[in-house]
Amino acid sequence: MRIIKIFGSILIFAIAILASNSSIQAQEEMNQPFEETLEGTVVGIVEEKEIGEGEEKHLYQELRVLITKGSLEDRTIRIKSGEFASANLPQYKEGDKLVINYTKDLEGSDLFYISDYIRRDVLLYLFIIFTISAVVVGKVWGITSILGMGFSFLIIFKFILPQIINGADPVLIAIIGSVFIIPVTFYLSHGFNKKTHIAIVGTVITLIITGLLATIFVKLSNLTGFASEEAGFLQFEKGGLINMRGLLLAGIIIGTLGILDDVTVSQSAIVFQLNEANKKLGFKRLYGQAMKVGHDHVSSMVNTLVLVYTGAAMPLLLLFINNPHPFSEIINYEIIADEVVRTLVGSIGLILAVPVTTFLAVYLIASKKKI
Repeated sequence: MRIIKIFGSILIFAIAILASNSSIQAQEEMNQPFEETLEGTVVGIVEEKEIGEGEEKHLYQELRVLITKGSLEDRTIRIKSGEFASANLPQYKEGDKLVINYTKDLEGSDLFYISDYIRRDVLLYLFIIFTISAVVVGKVWGITSILGMGFSFLIIFKFILPQIINGADPVLIAIIGSVFIIPVTFYLSHGFNKKTHIAIVGTVITLIITGLLATIFVKLSNLTGFASEEAGFLQFEKGGLINMRGLLLAGIIIGTLGILDDVTVSQSAIVFQLNEANKKLGFKRLYGQAMKVGHDHVSSMVNTLVLVYTGAAMPLLLLFINNPHPFSEIINYEIIADEVVRTLVGSIGLILAVPVTTFLAVYLIASKKKI
């Protein structure tokens, strides 16, 4: 009987706690302002005119929008666009698919405003074209490469990002994630063979060197990781939980990993192909001939990396092109220094990947020949 009483007391206490939590949660939900994201299609333009004067002159539109997703589905609403001047004010037309924020004012009246276009359909079409191209040209390897890409996204979105957002060390998580990504994606894309084995080892070694270089020069450069607005917003939202300098380093590691795949696999394949063409080549000659091809590979890949980073930072670079301040001052800004360190460290990693992978492949072949 005593056990039953104790159990009953515990049960009552648990129910009370749950009821209290539910009450608090319900109260919090009641205190939260109402907001919902809707989707809709423009079915008509009620009014369209230019308002304002001089530089403030802009297009004003009143639209009829059919809601296609949300609590107001199948209802047609009216939305005004361009009541106030904006730096990037779109001109909407019939058939445009829009994302709409739905809230209520203090009196309970409905408020609607357009937040963005719906782009999912276009992105899906682009992905289909990409998939068809990969399968038609790459055949079976094209399919397995897409599977490898899917696995990379899985690790990034299900492991790397959640761990970082929960306060884990970004560099450690990026390295652990890379350890999972490298073998799976390499074997799916290039097969289970000696060429891929060597490429994986070469990639891991180069990635470690790149990570060390990034750590050293980010610290020496006194980079904080707060150069971008997104970093500031993220730090504010997570209350200082995320190590922003570590996040910068993790980004360098993940970014370099994406290009190392091509360098290490190609260089490993070159060594094995040269050996197949002439099995009498010794260690020194095989290494030398492979490195001749590697020199061209390095030149093209470093240029590619620089152009990729330049393209990503184009708006930023345009802000500084006509800046009255001297170049020595501009290059010192953290937002610019971030990209310089990222580009140069990544380029060093690519350069080192060639001799490292070549040496490993030649050493494996030479050891079997006992040269």
